[in-house]
Amino acid sequence: MIMNKNIKGFTLIELMITIVVLGILAFLALPSYTIWIQNTEIRTAGEGILSGFTLARSEAVRRNTSVELRMDGGAGWTARISTTGEVIQTRTAQEGTAHAVVTMTPAGSDRITFSGLGRVTTNDDGSVPITEVKVDSSAISAANSRELCVMVNATGLTRMCDPQVTAGDTRACVPAVPAGCL
Repeated sequence: MIMNKNIKGFTLIELMITIVVLGILAFLALPSYTIWIQNTEIRTAGEGILSGFTLARSEAVRRNTSVELRMDGGAGWTARISTTGEVIQTRTAQEGTAHAVVTMTPAGSDRITFSGLGRVTTNDDGSVPITEVKVDSSAISAANSRELCVMVNATGLTRMCDPQVTAGDTRACVPAVPAGCL
């Protein structure tokens, strides 16, 4: 019997060692991956809320009428014309943000209304308009969470910031009265 010494490939032992090493590396990386995914959900929820504020304000200016943005629980929202109730756009809370925890300030507020000039105005139901929304995650510890804050001022300008970065960083929440999302 003639043995061909030019046969190329892997032995079963080499293949099993490679699979075990990859398995160990995946096991070690899983906690970091989970934290990254949850922080991405926080970012997605914050950007979704910010886009809702921006949409409501721009539609109010474009249509020259009051537009209300109502938070529907979690990171979901509905933008509608205040006078007619016509829905402009809706975003569900489950769009990539299943574990997002949203806290509105002032406590108990769930909507904000923009006038035809793009400024924050009184809500039709007399409730206090939202001034800031804090977004966090219920799936990871506070030490690993990168919470975000979406703030809107009386002129209607919105901004998303990170309360955990130091002053001087462009992502930092600027000191506000009352203190913004700190």
